[in-house]
Amino acid sequence: MGNILKRTKYIDRIRPFFDSDIIKVITGIRRSGKSKLLDMIIDELKVNGVDEKYIIKINFDDMDFDYLTDAKSLDLYIKKHIKNNKKYYVFLDEIQNVYEFEKAIESIFLRSRVTISFSIFTSKNISIFLTGSNSKLLSGELATLLTGRTIEFQIKPFTFYEYSEYCKVNDLTFDEDERINDYIKWGGFPLRFDYNNDDAKYTYLTNLYNSIIEKDILRRYEIRNKNVFKRIASYFMNNPGKLLSIDNMINYFGANEKENISKRTIYNYIEYLSSAYLIQPIKKYNIKGKSELKNVDKYYIIDTGFSYIKTNKIDFDGTFLLENIIYNELIYQGYEVFVGKTYKSEVDFVAVKNQKKYFIQVAYLLATKETITREFGAFKPITDASPKIIMSLDTIDFSRDGIRHMNIIKFLLHKDNL
Repeated sequence: MGNILKRTKYIDRIRPFFDSDIIKVITGIRRSGKSKLLDMIIDELKVNGVDEKYIIKINFDDMDFDYLTDAKSLDLYIKKHIKNNKKYYVFLDEIQNVYEFEKAIESIFLRSRVTISFSIFTSKNISIFLTGSNSKLLSGELATLLTGRTIEFQIKPFTFYEYSEYCKVNDLTFDEDERINDYIKWGGFPLRFDYNNDDAKYTYLTNLYNSIIEKDILRRYEIRNKNVFKRIASYFMNNPGKLLSIDNMINYFGANEKENISKRTIYNYIEYLSSAYLIQPIKKYNIKGKSELKNVDKYYIIDTGFSYIKTNKIDFDGTFLLENIIYNELIYQGYEVFVGKTYKSEVDFVAVKNQKKYFIQVAYLLATKETITREFGAFKPITDASPKIIMSLDTIDFSRDGIRHMNIIKFLLHKDNL
């Protein structure tokens, strides 16, 4: 196991809330680094003078805590470990494993806001941190019971920048071309870097993917037709960023399985995959009307390593995997990201932050005149004066006609910004 990379950007976002009574909910796909992030927060609290006896941490994937199965047992455990009215920090990792956990969190939260006299003490300032591998964590009972008292931070696998920083702290030497090819192929799940050969990486990612499918979806939602669901999940892994047609999916999977598959079933499966963070919907942006559109017909995957293990190939020329990586990077940098729709065409991304908008096209290489004409021409229908950017792996600057050309690797390494 290599040296741990401190995920500074996430910690910087959470730090202002360390001592707040607002509940910090850290969500993200399994093995994206949520538990390590909690450890980093705990280490920082200790450095700042917090005594370890005022830190309570439970990992519900740990067999040592397998008896804490419901809200009542969890509430009693926390109550037992709070000895006085000092400030306590409570870390509950993979909280969705506890039945009706929302009730326990509500009880802990409300108890921290009242005074109990005489010999029974309760901390009046409990700081609660939760992690979970399901996006419904905030949208369900917890949000209902504690409206306005929760804040979410979503954690993703390593970006290419974090991957490069990890290589630095572990003295791994690759040139930039090797790094980007390795990242596209194997993705950014932190633990995959513990394996030195391709067979081991493939096995790790396959086992992780299958575990997410089984534990976070098939069991949770009691899906009857597991075979159809798995094939639909593989479809999304194989086709990141490509236009989605529900009718085509119904016809294809229905014909192959010799049974009718309804639109509702397809939509439910998509919701389950999204809830487990395997896929990420990207909405349309009406460039002419300058507004967000409700319908979604594109999904990107959480990590391109999952695409490789489901296809055994990397389609560089198709650019979809590069699009996927850039989408994840834009989200990491705090942008709200859409597909840009004009009357006749589409722009890969509209990225919005701090009320500033950017139009972005992604290409593998601007290798021919036809490619250059097509990519630059995508902006012709757009009269909006916002910056227009083409990203590719080319090292030669092709900027022209007010349209900026940006090298993808420089962008991903934060050496060039929007």
